[in-house]
Amino acid sequence: MGVAAAQLTSNFRAVQDVVSGGVTVVAVIKADAYGHGAALCAAPLLAGGAEWFGVTDVAEGVDIRRNLRKSSKVPEVENSPSILVMCGMEPADAADALRYGLTPVVWTPEHIAALDAAATEAGHEVRVHVEVDTGMARQGATVGAELDEVFEALKTARWVRCEGLMTHLCSAEVAGAPSTEAARGRFERAAGQTLAAGVRPRFVHVGNSSAVDEASTLQWLRRQADLLGASCMVRPGLALYGYCLPLQGDTSVFPALRARLRPVMTWEAPVIGLRDIDAGATVGYGASFIALRPMRLALLPVGYADGFRREASSGMGDGWVMLRGRRAPVVGRVSMNLTVVDVTAGAEVRVGD
Repeated sequence: MGVAAAQLTSNFRAVQDVVSGGVTVVAVIKADAYGHGAALCAAPLLAGGAEWFGVTDVAEGVDIRRNLRKSSKVPEVENSPSILVMCGMEPADAADALRYGLTPVVWTPEHIAALDAAATEAGHEVRVHVEVDTGMARQGATVGAELDEVFEALKTARWVRCEGLMTHLCSAEVAGAPSTEAARGRFERAAGQTLAAGVRPRFVHVGNSSAVDEASTLQWLRRQADLLGASCMVRPGLALYGYCLPLQGDTSVFPALRARLRPVMTWEAPVIGLRDIDAGATVGYGASFIALRPMRLALLPVGYADGFRREASSGMGDGWVMLRGRRAPVVGRVSMNLTVVDVTAGAEVRVGD
């Protein structure tokens, strides 16, 4: 399995071009860079201009920081680039967040108290981004009393500074979605609360890959940033690796980003065996495939344990692989570590291909 670094940075720059100047792009490499390998992706993204990374949790942020510090391409600044911890923080993680210069997303007074205690011990401040729940009912303080409690906690904290105000949209890929309009309204009220509390974040951010592709959310977000005297951020994840969800809803909305992206992963496995079978022979678990004619089969050392989904089995998802420039259909069930494909037709396949 390999990642094309040049294509990865090209996708990152495509996002930069679409959002244009003045918008900071957070390169989201959470969940091990969507399975692409965060250690493989972080260094080329940094070299390609990324100043922010988005990770799942503090442990993932620590790993990224350590790996980048070992890389010769990383600037000498101790905590460059900035690393946003996107999926919450347990109080026990606060010390590592300070030690490794991470930027946690927070939404409760307890988050702030834990960070302030760790920052007091460390003797330096920590920046946080406050998340607002605008309709996902996952992370974030709801507009009103909950958000006010977070701002009160920030006022009493000695070492915690609000650097960002953010939310997440549930239907960013649906142009004109009523849920998006409702979320925008809630975020606008949150922006008003932020001003009333005397909090002045440096950044506001809402958009994921689909929001960048759909474009109208970014236009709206610029207005919210102006209101707060802040700059815009976007948080593309899937787009970095070459994909965007198809836009739905208003058919007049043209995708701004998707056509400029290219997949970055190449996944290869060698043929480790060949077998000829007669009509009537069965293949794989459950004898779910019965040959209707003589066939030539190739064996590949890859299966669902490696991420080649069991749903690609014949009769289920009817998956296929590419061999010598042709599709080779999956035959039978995908096993844990092995998959059989049909190479009866086309060019001769050899062990090692």
